[in-house]
Amino acid sequence: MAEELNFKQELVGVFGKPVAENPTQAMVEAAFGYHHLDWRYLTLEVDPADLGDAVRGARAMGFRGFNCTIPHKVAVIEHLDGLGESASTMGAVNCVVNRDGKFIGENTDGKGFVTALKSLVDISGKRFVLFGAGGAARAIGVEIALAGAASIIIVNRSEVRGRELVELLNARTSTRTDFVKWEGDFSIPEGIDVVVNATSIGLYPDVDAVLAIDIDSLSPEMVVADVIPNPPRTRLVQDAEAAGCKVIDGLGMLVNQGVIGIEYWTGVTPDAAVMRAALEEVFGKGDEG
Repeated sequence: MAEELNFKQELVGVFGKPVAENPTQAMVEAAFGYHHLDWRYLTLEVDPADLGDAVRGARAMGFRGFNCTIPHKVAVIEHLDGLGESASTMGAVNCVVNRDGKFIGENTDGKGFVTALKSLVDISGKRFVLFGAGGAARAIGVEIALAGAASIIIVNRSEVRGRELVELLNARTSTRTDFVKWEGDFSIPEGIDVVVNATSIGLYPDVDAVLAIDIDSLSPEMVVADVIPNPPRTRLVQDAEAAGCKVIDGLGMLVNQGVIGIEYWTGVTPDAAVMRAALEEVFGKGDEG
């Protein structure tokens, strides 16, 4: 008997604004193709005022899940049916999974970051400076604390949001966390092992935006990580390399959290090398500057 024809694709995607610069689709669809999955990943610009409608639309169209990026990682929670443990702890969602018709919020940002960081350094006992206090910073802060970081300094312009994250980490983890208000160029204290930019500073199209830090305070024994995937070689990454630091670009975190997301949605563990190669092809020409 002839194989039954099926023209229906399974749908996932990303909701964000702005979202045109988000390269996740190239990475995820490369994995779908490599693993012969008839799935599609849609890059969808959703205004904050329309987020509830977008989630209801995803339900109506049978989406298997979706990613959330800036500015929806916290706001999406009220439109979901429940949260996984990591998302509940962080109060932020970057990956929604359709489980038996219920939209459950997960967070893979921090897990993806930790996977990338562990390729360079043992997190246990290390001292961190973390710039930002939004969804990505919450995810990274929680995961590095759970991985055994000795201390974290949260540096943020908004004192209210910064202190909220400090209170969360001190209440939920055993890592000592302190807040420093970000005013002028921040000087990295001596003895810091890892510096992390978890803000959107440097994200396309504002590629010339510079993180307000004293570059001279970076030292070669530090690891410097930037969560910005586009462009991968941000000004911070370039400056840190010039200072002799080991660096992690945003592609490392993006690939690793993408692997986890695809596992959640499809049950298939995708080939991370295929996903990284797809991103490097996208950014190849702009990755040399």
